[in-house]
Amino acid sequence: QVQLVESGGGLVQPGESLRLSCAASGTIFSVYAMAWYRQTPGKQRELIAAVTRGGNTNYADSVKGRFTISRDGAKNTGFLQMNSLQPEDTAVYYCNVMFEPRAWPGPYWGQGTQVTVSS
Repeated sequence: QVQLVESGGGLVQPGESLRLSCAASGTIFSVYAMAWYRQTPGKQRELIAAVTRGGNTNYADSVKGRFTISRDGAKNTGFLQMNSLQPEDTAVYYCNVMFEPRAWPGPYWGQGTQVTVSS
C-alpha cells in the first residue's frame, strides 16, 4: 500500500525559509508526478506546485518565484523549498502523487504538515 510521509513544517517568521519533504513508500513503481497542495480553514485545497518525472514544473502565481519543487526519482522523494515566506502562506501543506499520467489530484495523499508564518 502506497504511503506518503511528509516532514519539514513548522513555525517561522516572515521572510524565512522552510523545506518540505515527501517520501513515497510501499510500491516498486516510480512516481510519475508529485505535487504540493495547501489548505486553510474554510477553503478548498489549492494546487501550488507540481513536477513530473521528466522534470517539468508548474507553480501557482501565489508562490511563483519563491517556492521551488524538486524530486529525487531514485528515492521516490520530493521536496518543496519555500523562501520569503509570508503570513498568507500559513496553511496545512499536503503532498500528492500519481504513478501514471492523469488529471490532478493524484490518488495518493500525505498526512499534511502545518506551516505557520508569524512574527
